[in-house]
Amino acid sequence: MMLEHRGGNPMATAVILVDDDDLFRESLGRNLSDAGYAVSDFARGASALDHLLGGGQANLVILDWKMPEMNGIEVLKRIRAASLEVPAIFLTALTDQIYEEAALATGAIDFVEKSRSFSILEKRIGLILDGAKARGVPANDTDTMVLGELVLKLKTSRATWRERSVELTLTEFKIVHMLATKAGEDVAYRQIYDLVHGSGFLAGAGPEGFRANVRTFVKRIRQKFRDADSDFDQIGNYAGFGYRWKADD
Repeated sequence: MMLEHRGGNPMATAVILVDDDDLFRESLGRNLSDAGYAVSDFARGASALDHLLGGGQANLVILDWKMPEMNGIEVLKRIRAASLEVPAIFLTALTDQIYEEAALATGAIDFVEKSRSFSILEKRIGLILDGAKARGVPANDTDTMVLGELVLKLKTSRATWRERSVELTLTEFKIVHMLATKAGEDVAYRQIYDLVHGSGFLAGAGPEGFRANVRTFVKRIRQKFRDADSDFDQIGNYAGFGYRWKADD
């Protein structure tokens, strides 16, 4: 059940908050509201889904991982299955890297520990939302980019490889588009990370923690292309630096 809708400004950024911990949800909801966001908070994933799939506005979804009946991963899977590309953050007490990788593999943008201060969360939210506005596929005179066997439909963010559809998320499409645009060039981990999260953002353990984040995205992209073509080997890895879309001979 949705407990409360906060924020009376209809132009405010809409945030969906899903967490079964009533006290935590109440505290975070008020902090977000005081920061200027229009917050709709839910104690159960099913209620949040009903809101979203029923046309409820959302510029960002914040999900708890462990919840009764339907956990956060399942909620996000259903959001993505409905082709909703709203950015999602997991805010959880689970700190093991395996949980972060699972969240990113499901289509989350970030994974933040609940122990972090609200100021840290607020900064990350701002970077994600600012990045989402700036990272849209650029307008172009043509709708299609063709690079060897790769075809990218820029207006619809659809990809095909050897005439077979590759079901990429919007974020994955943007990564492929960047690599393809720079075919034959090395693209640094940091460049890819900034494309996903926005310049200046930092996640993961230590100053180089963002690399694991990028590896998760690229691993998933490679697998999706290999689902379409088991011989796919177009994305090369350059240890310690980044990735390259191999130029056609």
